[in-house]
Amino acid sequence: MIGKPFDLTGKRVFVAGHRGMVGSAIVRRLAAENCQVLTAGRGELDLKDQSATRRWFDDQQPDAVFLAAAKVGGILANDSYPADFLYDNLMIEANIIEAADRSDVAKLLFLGSSCIYPKFAEQPIVEGALLTGSLEPTNEWYAIAKIAGIKLAQAYRRQHGRDFISAMPTNLYGPGDNFDLASSHVLPALIRKAHDAKKTNADAIEIWGTGTPRREFLHVDDLADACVFLMKTYSDDEHVNAGSGDDIAIIDLVRLVAEVVGFEGEITHDLTKPDGTPRKLMSGDKLAAMGWAPRIGLKEGVQAVYQTFLASPLA
Repeated sequence: MIGKPFDLTGKRVFVAGHRGMVGSAIVRRLAAENCQVLTAGRGELDLKDQSATRRWFDDQQPDAVFLAAAKVGGILANDSYPADFLYDNLMIEANIIEAADRSDVAKLLFLGSSCIYPKFAEQPIVEGALLTGSLEPTNEWYAIAKIAGIKLAQAYRRQHGRDFISAMPTNLYGPGDNFDLASSHVLPALIRKAHDAKKTNADAIEIWGTGTPRREFLHVDDLADACVFLMKTYSDDEHVNAGSGDDIAIIDLVRLVAEVVGFEGEITHDLTKPDGTPRKLMSGDKLAAMGWAPRIGLKEGVQAVYQTFLASPLA
């Protein structure tokens, strides 16, 4: 549903997680909204500390909140540190949502993840598929925390009448991405692997699994635009998917990355590693019906990200 318009002009807007890829994109996007952006670095505020979070909200009195703060990582990181991914994310979202209610924040947008959906959900995945089946085991800890965040936002809306909403991004990439092979998501990891292989004249790059799973990708600047759009126009209980509406097989993504990077060697497979969810394409019908659509194509976006990577110390 399109709700009563929420004008950001002149508002004090807190972007939690402003140094992350999503948060920094939202900060960039808000530059066009004539609002005052509030941020708090980890040295200033530990969002896992409830008392400190309450005090910060009492002092700063934000009018709106984008809750982009989270502990994030790929399959390896999720599988290696399940307690950290569950505890840290539960504490961050609970403290911010509770403090937002206590300090009378007018509107809050919670950012989840497409991993909230069942592993074998019917494709494309509609918002109503939430909690209809088992999760992907390799990242269920993060997924459960994000589901809890959605439900917490809904609970404060129902019990306290708060205008708290949620958006579910698909796989993201863009400026500020993490290229550490031990903790990165699939696309930046592939860019790093292809670049390193080209740099060392390697004959091949190796990928996990068969390469047959299909994934959807959205440039983080498109996500930021979708989040601002939802903050300004949407007010309802159900979360909203935010994706590109298209997916690609991992092996085809590897070929696209290799083309962009200029790596001409072979692609090999480590079949001892898991594939993860076979397909994960979210339905974008709900957001599209509101009048929003992404602008950045996958190849164009990968080319831009690679140029950013080339300018980094890792290159």
